[in-house]
Amino acid sequence: MKDFHGKPGVAVVTGGTGGLGAAICRTLAERGSAIAFAYRSDHEAAKRLAAELEATADPLDLTDAQQTKAYLDRVVERFGAIHTLVHAAGPLVPQQHLSTVDPADFGRHLTAEAAAFFNLVHPALPALRASKGSVVAVTTAATKRYPARDGLSAGPKGAVEATARAFAAEEGRFGVRVNCVGPGMLTDGMAADLTASGDLDDRALDAARRAIPLRTFGDAQDIAEAVCFLASDRAGFISGQKLDVDGGYGA
Repeated sequence: MKDFHGKPGVAVVTGGTGGLGAAICRTLAERGSAIAFAYRSDHEAAKRLAAELEATADPLDLTDAQQTKAYLDRVVERFGAIHTLVHAAGPLVPQQHLSTVDPADFGRHLTAEAAAFFNLVHPALPALRASKGSVVAVTTAATKRYPARDGLSAGPKGAVEATARAFAAEEGRFGVRVNCVGPGMLTDGMAADLTASGDLDDRALDAARRAIPLRTFGDAQDIAEAVCFLASDRAGFISGQKLDVDGGYGA
């Protein structure tokens, strides 16, 4: 498939050095798009991926609205247009009961998730209107079916999803589509980091697997496929929606 072949401009991906973000960058590139990705701090991984894909890579603090706008202005100046905007960035979220979460910590996660998404989309709207482009936010399947101890992720990402629906309702008149993809349990990305840290032990992983009708975990490519479909013209009449990629967990 060459869904993005010939599209003017570039696809912008945040969180490009993460397990999900890198898979999304690679799949977009395979399907014909030029890539500009942003990342938080993993400079070596960014250099490797940029060289592999002949992409541009820039460090970016999405909680800084002025810095984010300046980054997007530079992208438009360099590439002329943005046809796709994928938000795949987000902090590592520990698994803990909400009763043990400090209110200040919850506020920081809201900023790192919902405010960051707004900071990204808002200044990109003129470019997206000009290209009749698409926005896809990577959130979580936990906003539909909540697993205990995941509130620090589900709450802030629920705010991202509500904001995405609002943008979809308001920007559709300009031809801009906005959708979300909700990953379930995966072998890549944040789930892999939580497993490596011991935050998810074998008992928790077994319980999670039993709760999934397909009795298996997904991977980063499953998410990339969903993101790239929603970003493509094949999904041209889909906006304001969320596609959970969770093996049936939310059924």
